[in-house]
Amino acid sequence: MVFDDITPFETMSETELLQQITKPHRKKASIIRPRSAMMLNPLKLKHINRIDNLDADIIVLNLEDGVAPAMKRRALLLTAVFLSHLKESRSRIIVRVNPIDEGGDEEIKFLNRIKPDSIRVAKIRTPEDVQKVLDILDPDIPLHISVETKESLENLTRLNLQNCVECASLGIMDMLNSMGLSHSLLTLENPTIHYLLSRFLIDCKIAGIYPIGFTYQEYNDTETFTRWCKLEKEMGYTAKSCLGPKQVAIANRIFADKSEQLERARYIKKRFEEMASQNVTGFMDERYGFIDEPIYKDALLTLEKFSIK
Repeated sequence: MVFDDITPFETMSETELLQQITKPHRKKASIIRPRSAMMLNPLKLKHINRIDNLDADIIVLNLEDGVAPAMKRRALLLTAVFLSHLKESRSRIIVRVNPIDEGGDEEIKFLNRIKPDSIRVAKIRTPEDVQKVLDILDPDIPLHISVETKESLENLTRLNLQNCVECASLGIMDMLNSMGLSHSLLTLENPTIHYLLSRFLIDCKIAGIYPIGFTYQEYNDTETFTRWCKLEKEMGYTAKSCLGPKQVAIANRIFADKSEQLERARYIKKRFEEMASQNVTGFMDERYGFIDEPIYKDALLTLEKFSIK
C-alpha cells in the first residue's frame, strides 16, 4: 500500500492535498512488452492505494470518463499525491488526461513534475493534436494516445510525430459512436468489428506504435472476455485493456507466450526459495512485484505444466 491510512484523504481540501504532493522518488517498473492495462478511478482511494501491488503490467489512472466534471480537479490532485509518495510498483503507471482542448493541457503541465511513466491523452484526432501535446509534455515522459474517433483512425499512421508516441489504446465504443454505428455490433463474430480491430492493429504497426486492445465493459463476464482475448491474440495483439483483477489475470495468461511464462516461473521459484531460506515468505521483488507463497505455488504449477523442474 502507498499509505497505511487513507482516511485523512477522504476529507482533505484542495489546499491540503496540494501540500501533500512531494518530489517523486519511486523506482519505476521495467516492463518491455505489457500484456494488460487496467483502468483505475483515482477517486477510489482503496484502489489507488494499492497501485504498488497489482498484477497489471500497466495501471491507467483515468481522469477522463468516469470522473464527473466537478471532480476532475480532485482526481488530478489525488493522482499527484499518491504517485509522488509511491516508492515502487511492478506496474507501469500511466495517467489518462482529458482531451487537450478540454482541460488536458493544464493537467499535463501539472503532471510534468510528478513524472508518471507515461501520459495518455484522450480523443486525439490529428497530428496537430499530437503536436499540441508534445509542445507542453516533458520530453522525458512517453506519450500514449487513445484512438477513439473516426478522425484518429483515419490519421493513425501519421500520429507518431518524432517517434514520440509509445502506445495507442483502442476506444471502440467511442469509435462506434463517432461513426454513427450501434454498440450492438460489438460481437465476436461481427465482420465490421473484425475490420476495426485489424485496421487499428496494422496501422499501429505501420506507425511504430504499440497497440492495446479495447476495454470490454462487462467485467464479470470472464468467459466472453477470454474469447475476446483469444481472438485478438490470433489477430496479432499482445495486450488488452482491462477492468479489474479478474480481467488482468486472464489477459496476462493469454498474452504471455510460453517462454515468458517459464522465465517468470523459474525466477519466482528461485527467488522465493532463496528468501524462504531466510524465513521471509512475503516480499517485494523489483521484477514481479509482491511474491508470497500463493505466487510461488502458481510458479510451481507452471513449471509442472511444461514438465520443467
